Amino acid sequence: MRAATALLVTLCVAGAGVGATEARAGILIRVDKTTQRMTVTRDGQTLYDWPVSTGMAGYSTPRGAFSPSRMVADYRSREWDDAPMPHAIFFTGRGHAIHGSSHTGRLGSPASHGCVRLAPGKAAALYALVKAEGMGNTRVVIGGDETVLAGRAAPRREARARRERLDEDGFTPVARVSRGRSPDPWGDERWQPVGATYPSPYGATYYSYGPSY
Repeated sequence: MRAATALLVTLCVAGAGVGATEARAGILIRVDKTTQRMTVTRDGQTLYDWPVSTGMAGYSTPRGAFSPSRMVADYRSREWDDAPMPHAIFFTGRGHAIHGSSHTGRLGSPASHGCVRLAPGKAAALYALVKAEGMGNTRVVIGGDETVLAGRAAPRREARARRERLDEDGFTPVARVSRGRSPDPWGDERWQPVGATYPSPYGATYYSYGPSY
């Protein structure tokens, strides 16, 4: 009886050790919606740190811990006008996936309909990694809040929209120098702020373009 008890304790300890090893092993794909970044680790070692695009307003990417359910190298969305989703790794039953996207200029900001977008080459690299390691040995963890970043970007979008409206009204865009290139940008004749006073082509009277802010 005493020998049987000792054997049972030994087996339990060995099983716990295997479980701890399995918990540490494998691929962990962590997506932070606040920073719009993805980190990929294998056995605790960081392999990749990439910009992503998660869901825009009204299409939030779900938060939580998931296991990939299927992988499709060449997939097209049936819901969004046959949009290409190359190297898709699906992680929810509702169709959310990590996939490549040609909209690389939007990476680093919320822009998708709920999926996690990557640059095409990075999506291919992640797909190959998960395929080699196995979906059962891969975990996807999504956290953060993309609305925080969207709120920070709103003033920049509004300023850009105002400039675009000025251009549409027929005003010629003025070339601007970037900050830091000239210690005194007002001394650069090419640089003119919106709302500055310009000489009138009809006489000596001066007038201003642009709305007040």
